[in-house]
Amino acid sequence: MFRWFKQAISRDAKLKRLALWGVRIASPIGDLVRLSAVSRYAAFICAWRQFRREGGEADILDWYPCLYDRAAATNIDAHYFYQSLWAFRKIHDRNVRTHVDVGSQVQFVGLLTTITRVIFLDIRPLSIGIPNYQGLASSVVALPFGDRSIHSLSSLHVIEHIGLGRYGDPIDPNGSAKAAQEIVRVLAPGGRAYISVPVGRPRVQFNGQRVFATADVLKLFNGLDLVEMAMVDASGKFHDDVKPEFADISEVGQGSDFGLGLFGFEKAARVIAKERSRCPN
Repeated sequence: MFRWFKQAISRDAKLKRLALWGVRIASPIGDLVRLSAVSRYAAFICAWRQFRREGGEADILDWYPCLYDRAAATNIDAHYFYQSLWAFRKIHDRNVRTHVDVGSQVQFVGLLTTITRVIFLDIRPLSIGIPNYQGLASSVVALPFGDRSIHSLSSLHVIEHIGLGRYGDPIDPNGSAKAAQEIVRVLAPGGRAYISVPVGRPRVQFNGQRVFATADVLKLFNGLDLVEMAMVDASGKFHDDVKPEFADISEVGQGSDFGLGLFGFEKAARVIAKERSRCPN
């Protein structure tokens, strides 16, 4: 019965939107209403008693119940898993001497330091003492770099949050557009920018994130050429070498109601030449 109901919701865009809204609203208090925790606690206590019977020492006051780690397969957050693999491989293959990252997942940033020098910027600075790392407190809408000065840059699952106040940044309906144009400004001719954002039906999910149509992402980064694109679809499957016109996610069907677009942008030298040709002598 439940499976039929779930399938019925997935076939109707409005019902699915309403159902996912309910899940997101309820998620902050989800751990308090997980009735399955009762049976899982019972299994935990049985396992603890067996451990004691077989000679193990574990006091009740030292219990550390991990009730939800038993699974038939290892689960991943498909967005963060695949975007890290994708961007790391691209940066590695280009063999850059210095790479700038703005606000991406810190595990990804740490791995990058094993192959290149990394400058990491975030409004919540990360202060760590490891080789090849420099952390700066900065906003993506005001990068502390000169025009056309950065040859390699990434910002993964970041642009969609700017201006929604989620991480303490100022409220700004144009936050994502301003962030994108700052990246365009600082990228050097021939430089690459690796960007990921949610793609699907365009909307603002305040104050979590924005979801973009693929064509709108290309407009945000006006001034850069799209040289490669990949995607994580609504079911969590990774697709490489995606055509932008086929990348938008339908709300009807299994999985989430948005995917993740992975965009490799480049600033072409010909753009700079055109800018210079318009300047007066």
